[in-house]
Amino acid sequence: MEIVKNVYVATSTFPKQELYGLSSQMRRSSVSIPSNIAEGFNRLHNKEYKQFLYIALGSCAELETLIEIAAELKYMNEQKKVALLDKLDHESRMLSKLIKKIA
Repeated sequence: MEIVKNVYVATSTFPKQELYGLSSQMRRSSVSIPSNIAEGFNRLHNKEYKQFLYIALGSCAELETLIEIAAELKYMNEQKKVALLDKLDHESRMLSKLIKKIA
């Protein structure tokens, strides 16, 4: 959830022409992470849960790419980029470990 809040704050300063472009895509991919974790958690079988965790992990990778693009376009500074990528890396590692622990 923290990543979602950080992405919303970061994208609020993007140029208006990115409202339905990069900004929207970053927001959707960030929301997808906790949404898929929650949806998978409420499934009856571990196999389904794992699949949703993989989707969340994919959203992490997508968001990482979008953050890099935003930084290349100078929509965010290096400090903000590094902070977001660090949080995203931590989230990705936690998801990977959880996936390995589920039977």
